[in-house]
Amino acid sequence: MTRDVPRVRGRSRRRGTDDNPGAGPVGRHPGAADGPLLRAVGLSRVYGEDESLVRAVDGVDLDVPAGQTLAVTGPSGCGKSTLLQLLGGLDRPSDGEVWLGGQRIDHLGERALARLRRRVVGFVFQDFHLMDELTAAENVELPALLTGASPRTARHCAAGLLDRVGLADRARHLPSELSGGQRQRVAIARALVNEPLVVLADEPTGNLDSAATHDVLRLFGELRAVGQTLVVVTHDERVAATADRVVSLRDGALADDTRLDSGGGQGDTTRLGALLSWEE
Repeated sequence: MTRDVPRVRGRSRRRGTDDNPGAGPVGRHPGAADGPLLRAVGLSRVYGEDESLVRAVDGVDLDVPAGQTLAVTGPSGCGKSTLLQLLGGLDRPSDGEVWLGGQRIDHLGERALARLRRRVVGFVFQDFHLMDELTAAENVELPALLTGASPRTARHCAAGLLDRVGLADRARHLPSELSGGQRQRVAIARALVNEPLVVLADEPTGNLDSAATHDVLRLFGELRAVGQTLVVVTHDERVAATADRVVSLRDGALADDTRLDSGGGQGDTTRLGALLSWEE
């Protein structure tokens, strides 16, 4: 598989281009040039108080090098999905820090955080989260359009990605006309359309049969082969076995960290620095 899908570039409506959106750097982690792509430092998420207090994520320290596929495992309710949401900026920590590409992101304002999620983080969910009234192609195009890509560029990228996931012939079908495995492949294509630094997948095979799971695993294997950074929350041992590394959570804390492969290294993070260099 080759990465021949054109790069989607958008423009800030307020300040310059995505590659130079403005002045004022977000704080940089010491040694970020040599550090991991994704980092959690003392990360915690607490709900409630007193007797009802729940520590969904409890003091997690985690480094994910660029190009690594990381599987996050553990029993139901151990904090896996909460950790993923914190890493991707969908939730805010009660304590600790999240760094992406050497940039601290947990303290960003809502607008800057939304911009980050659109442009440099790709999400894949168990329930697909496709828009029912849009075709497969339109679902993939939408994130590119939201970042300012032209309709022509968005269409071209969506067509290339749907071909890449084996759904070129289903591009004009609504989600209701697709199988579960096909919908998940559309969701993966959507997650890739803005060329994210990292793809975060939450139980991506949880609602799929064995054949569809095989298709998704093949796609993740192809992404791994071209150096895409992946963090996958899963109960599925087949998914975990395809990763470079597996970490296990228990009661919100890291209980085990096993490296299955020596893959992973430092990648180019300059695009993220440009995107986060100002905050509205």
